[in-house]
This record gives sequence, structure tokens and C-alpha cells, in this order.
Amino acid sequence: MRIATWNINSIGVRLPRLLAWLESSGTDVLCLQETKCDAGAFPADELKELGYESAVHGTGRWNGVAVVSRSGLENVVTGLPGGPEYEGVAEPRAIAATCGGVRVWSVYVPNGREVDHPHYAYKLRWLQALREAVAPDSPGPLPFAVLGDFNIAPADEDVWDITQFEGATHITEAERLALAALRETGLSDVVPRPLKYDRPFTYWDYRQLCFPKNRGMRIDLVYGNEPFGKAVTDAFVDREERKGKGPSDHAPVVVDLDL
Repeated sequence: MRIATWNINSIGVRLPRLLAWLESSGTDVLCLQETKCDAGAFPADELKELGYESAVHGTGRWNGVAVVSRSGLENVVTGLPGGPEYEGVAEPRAIAATCGGVRVWSVYVPNGREVDHPHYAYKLRWLQALREAVAPDSPGPLPFAVLGDFNIAPADEDVWDITQFEGATHITEAERLALAALRETGLSDVVPRPLKYDRPFTYWDYRQLCFPKNRGMRIDLVYGNEPFGKAVTDAFVDREERKGKGPSDHAPVVVDLDL
């Protein structure tokens, strides 16, 4: 089974690329983030023509997550149980489903904006709620993984130049401790470093030629439990999908499993 995660940065804008990538990559289960559409506008029919079922959680222009699968789609949970609101709104940032005997969560962790911004405190609360939500599944016998855009670089080498991030979000101790607490439920990073590149980044800003200069960040992660990790045969960042006309600013992260 091939499972992937991809912050698509607007599924409406990038639908042709998504459909072409699904056909060429052989992906069975794809966790999507930042779909930027409500459930009614999600292109479920186009995906169905390729053999994929869709589970969608979205409410409009911002955020939005989905799981698309050609390996079955069961026990769907939309939203983060016990998750905090931001400015009175429960944002669509998490969705879970069981696909072919593998339980996955597609998550889009809040950005945090700035360390002294209310969104940063919201981000930390959201991560605590995520930990509590996934804790019961992590030690179980079923292969289980949390995949998505975590908006956190786990280590200094996961950003192109740590000196450029002084005082910024995504690399703070509190955020990294929250990731560590999530892993302590029984999860581990199943994408090894290094991969084909010394710095296997997953995100590059559109500005200032960041992608050609490889000024990126590794913030799209796959955290799996022990049965999931033992089944992994390969993992890679599909940097080619960040190239060309009209790409997302994130690249897909792909994991192959032998179940």
C-alpha cells in the first residue's frame, strides 16, 4: 500500500495536478490539507472516476482536510475531538479514516503566526488535543499514522538556515516539546533522514526563489505506530511535484507499506 500526505494549497486551483499525480504515482491513500473548499465543492466526482472515495472536512476558503482512498474508507471522524476553537470557530483541521486496515489521521496544525500572537497559544492547545485524541489508537495492533502539515520543524536541520528563524514560530521549544509529547503516545517519524537529498524539505515559500535555492523546511510529517513503522519499505519526498507551472508550495510525502 502506498500512503501519502500533501498540503495541496487549494484543491480547486490544483485539481488537474492532483488527478495527474494520483494516476502517475500509484498512491492508494492520500491525506490532503489546506483544501480551501467546503465539502460541497470538493471534487469527489472527479476523484471517483479514478477509483477514489473521499472523506472531507471543510467549511470554506481556508483550511480544510480530506482523505481520499482506493483501499476502502471506513469509520470516518471529522474534526478533532476536544479540539479548541479559534475566535469562536472550530476550524476544519483534522479528519480520520480507516483504509484497507490502516487507520490514518490527516491533520493541518495551526500555523501559530507569531510567538506572542493568540494563534500560537491556540496552536499549542490544538496539539495537546491532538495528542489526547490519538493516544488510544497509537499503542493498538492496527497500523496507525498521523500524517499532515504540522507547521513545526522537528529539528534545526529541518530548516534551511536556523539563524534565519530566530524568534519565529515553527522551531520554538514549546512546539517541539508538543511534537515530542505526540510521539510519546507510541508514534515515531517513519520518514528517515537523509533521503535522496541532504535536506529533505517538504515546503518552500513561493517568494525569493526559495525552491530553486532549496531554502525550505521539513514540516510535513508522517508519525506511525509500531505496526505501521514495521510495515514501511520506503519513504520519500516527491520534490518533482513542487516543480513546473502552478505547484503547491508543499511537496507530497510518500510512504510504502508491506502489509
